[in-house]
Amino acid sequence: MAWLNLQRNRLRTGLATLGIVIGVVAIAAIGITGTALQYGATQELGGLSNTVTVFPGEENEAGVVTDAQVDSIERVATGAVVVPRRTETLTVASRSERRQVNVQAMSRPAALYDAAEGTIPSPMRSGALLNAELAAELGVELGQTVSIGGRSYRIIAILDEPGGFGQGVSVVVPLDDVDGDGYDQVTVVAADGEDAQRLAAEIPAELNQREEVVGTFTPADIQETVSGFFATLNAALLGVGSISLVVAGVSILNVMLMSVVERRAEIGVFRAVGIRRREVMRMIVAEAALLGVVGGAVGVVLSVLIGYTVNGQLNGQPELVFQPRNLEFLALGFGFAVIASTVSGLYPAWKASTANPVEVLRG
Repeated sequence: MAWLNLQRNRLRTGLATLGIVIGVVAIAAIGITGTALQYGATQELGGLSNTVTVFPGEENEAGVVTDAQVDSIERVATGAVVVPRRTETLTVASRSERRQVNVQAMSRPAALYDAAEGTIPSPMRSGALLNAELAAELGVELGQTVSIGGRSYRIIAILDEPGGFGQGVSVVVPLDDVDGDGYDQVTVVAADGEDAQRLAAEIPAELNQREEVVGTFTPADIQETVSGFFATLNAALLGVGSISLVVAGVSILNVMLMSVVERRAEIGVFRAVGIRRREVMRMIVAEAALLGVVGGAVGVVLSVLIGYTVNGQLNGQPELVFQPRNLEFLALGFGFAVIASTVSGLYPAWKASTANPVEVLRG
């Protein structure tokens, strides 16, 4: 009977349902999009969560990491790969183009980067590595020669796309080709993220016994910050989406009140022939709940389609829309829709059930 009553005025029912659909999409689709962004950010960092970057500390008068300090780092980081680095801004030129870029000098680039073309030697004593973007700008290919800081180098490998935050590099040359006392920073490649976190604490403890000569950084720190940021962002967005469902609930309240007013005579007849108050109330509440169920179901389907598209565009993995976190958002949106609709139907149901049948029929 509740379903038939909703079909009497399909336009009004459709508009009320549309409000529920918008509210569910506002909650579920926004939550799924936030999860997709968080997944992309953490995946970008996840590949480097096993690295620790050591840099000169605030009380380091030399402003560099010295050879003696590198030896101390190697003693602490037993089993890890320690890669000292120097950085200098130099001009890189081909026959037709030239660019001013930051050149990194190191002896073990294979521990940090992957080659899209060619092979990265370890240790690296000659030649140069260029990333694909710079090679395209200069119009050079693997095996050709470029000038870096006035010296001629053969390109022995084209680097793959950078694997994570802060690891983009344009040019890599052998460590001895960039002069300097000490190193700008030292990268320690540990076995896993847990080992990197341990080294990030042990290295300063070993070297900073008297003063802060070095500091450490690991992408795992940023990963935690990013996760916390997206959790806060999702909560805020869900709050905004919930307002849409509250508005939809008010719309349903209005629809049900209008429906009760229009059907006063019918409800009076029900009461006159012996139908009890609770049965009238149940019928009106059922109508409101049906609006929530139908609107919630349509909203969930639309949210899945939106999430499928967003994950495909951002992460290249549309199936991630079905990961547990996203299923929670879908369930939250659907459940909130049903509850908001049902609650919105309580007052109209009470109003209809308490009406005096004699007065209603007389009117």
